[in-house]
Amino acid sequence: MATWKQFEEEAPELAAKIRARFEAAETHVLATLRRDGSPRVSGSEVDFLGPDLAFGSMLNAVKARDLRRDGRCAIHAHPAEGGDAKVAGVAVEVTDPEEKKTYTTGTEPPGDFHAFRLDLTEAVFTSVEDDELVIRFWRPGEPVRTVRRT
Repeated sequence: MATWKQFEEEAPELAAKIRARFEAAETHVLATLRRDGSPRVSGSEVDFLGPDLAFGSMLNAVKARDLRRDGRCAIHAHPAEGGDAKVAGVAVEVTDPEEKKTYTTGTEPPGDFHAFRLDLTEAVFTSVEDDELVIRFWRPGEPVRTVRRT
C-alpha cells in the first residue's frame, strides 16, 4: 500500500491526471463493503492533505461503519469529459485528536466526524484516444501499465 505522495513520486503524470479529475468536482462515489460483503456506494468528498488522499464522513454514518469494520474501498471521481479516474485501497481512520485537526478543511460536517486517509493499492485512469479505449493503471512499486482496446 502507498500514500498519495508515493503515487506522485512513482507515477507523476498519471497521479496529476487523476488528481485533476478529483479536483474537477466536489462529490465523488465511494464504494464500501456491507457487513454481508455486498457493495454499498455513497457520495463522498476527497481532499489532498499532506502526503494523503483524505476523506471523511458524518459521525456514525453507514459508510463510516463499513470502513471501520473493513477498510477496503474504492473511490470513483465524478465522471466528466477527459477521462475517468478511480483509486482503490484501504481506508485508515485518523483517530488521534491532534492529527485529526490537520484533516479539517471546512468541508467536514458540523460537530465530530470521521476522518480517513487512503492507503492506495491501485489507481486507474481510463480515456478514449482516437478510436481506442486507453486504460492506464498503477500499483505501488510497479511501473504504470497501459492497455489499449479498439
